[in-house]
Amino acid sequence: MWNPRQRRLKPLACGMEELRRRRREREAALRKARREQQLVSKRLLREDAQEEIGGEAAATTLGEAEVQQLLRLAQWGTDEKEREKALVSLRHGLQHPETQQTFIRLESSMRTLVGLLTSNRALLQLEAARCLHELSHSEQSTVAEACLPATSYLLTYLSGHSSDFIELCLYTLGNLIVESEAVRRQLLPQGIIPALAACIQLYPGLHSPEAHAAIDATWPKAEPWGGCGVCLVPSLHHLQVNNALLITHGALSTLGLLLLDLAGAVQRTEDAGLELLICPVIRCLSNLLTDVPVEAVGGQMELIDERVMAALFILLQFFLQKQPSLLPEGLWLLNNLTANSPTFCTSLLSLDLIEPLLQLVPLSNVVSVLVLTVLCNVAEKGPAYCQHLWPGPLLPCLLNTLALSDTEVVGQSLELLQLLFLYQPEAAQDFLQQSGLQALERHQEEAQLQDRVHALWQTALHG
Repeated sequence: MWNPRQRRLKPLACGMEELRRRRREREAALRKARREQQLVSKRLLREDAQEEIGGEAAATTLGEAEVQQLLRLAQWGTDEKEREKALVSLRHGLQHPETQQTFIRLESSMRTLVGLLTSNRALLQLEAARCLHELSHSEQSTVAEACLPATSYLLTYLSGHSSDFIELCLYTLGNLIVESEAVRRQLLPQGIIPALAACIQLYPGLHSPEAHAAIDATWPKAEPWGGCGVCLVPSLHHLQVNNALLITHGALSTLGLLLLDLAGAVQRTEDAGLELLICPVIRCLSNLLTDVPVEAVGGQMELIDERVMAALFILLQFFLQKQPSLLPEGLWLLNNLTANSPTFCTSLLSLDLIEPLLQLVPLSNVVSVLVLTVLCNVAEKGPAYCQHLWPGPLLPCLLNTLALSDTEVVGQSLELLQLLFLYQPEAAQDFLQQSGLQALERHQEEAQLQDRVHALWQTALHG
């Protein structure tokens, strides 16, 4: 049997504070990388069946003369139907990158499109916005920057009464923000953050009886759980260039309240599609919390912290039952909440949520790593927190995860054990008495884990 004492172990190279510092830096880098990975996606809003004009699909590449002709018809057609038909044809053509480049090269094309967007004809406005939406989906930053003259109008229309039109404007702004730094620089002074904050603030109260009456009167076709609520995220979470400004406008508190409202909704209704709003709200909160200072979290969410924690676990249970693939999104938010906030870690303990959290571990390796990371966040806060974690159900859980072959799961298990051994030395003895030595022997020669195994023994022996 392997005996760690037979190895020439060096004294523990780093103290408790150094270990915490290194862990915080590593976790911060991981959170930032995950956020940046999410922020490159775009959303495309199209009807399921492509419209046909004259009996033939119109989604063909358009040349310069054809684009000019369609713009003339859209602007000066004999009647509104002809003008709308021209814009529909243009929109279909703009699905092709070649037509997009042709369009932006024409001198007055964007000015004409913006004129139609700001006209007093609702159908023409809608089709002009759809053309802009097709342009916003381009992978070329030059196309996004050509849309700059339209951004102030798209922002203005966020305060309108048509949910479909607001949704389209939000998706388009979100796509433009992704593609171009110039667009982001222009939108900030134009007031995109207050505009988005105002949109979000519509939602926490949407489910009261009074709000339902108002919605029925003003937005007869509104779908509160989809539409605008879902597409707020492409705009808001892509605008992470200025988290501090978003937080100043109350984004954390507003999204926290919306999370509470959604948790109540999943308990009251069986409606399919709730996850279409829940997941974006969770992701948006996660991204805001990625690099926000701890005092900002406490300042905006301290009055609802326990309710936020309880609501998040209600939503995790909802994901578990309805769509388990979304569990990592909820656990990532839990990770970001607990990473920098002893208050949220306290809520996790005071609400007795450790055992429900551990019950998620067997679901997948991805879920296991996230659960173990959250527990590391709690243990890292100090001895008082570790006393609530150990031994309880955590000891058999760790023995099980150490028996797995997944390197990331085992590595995170070792990190959690190291924190427990540092802050609660008797945990090492408990661990060894429950076949912990045999659990570690499985990984002593694995190159990626060898150093962690040795570091764990150093902590146990010198702690």
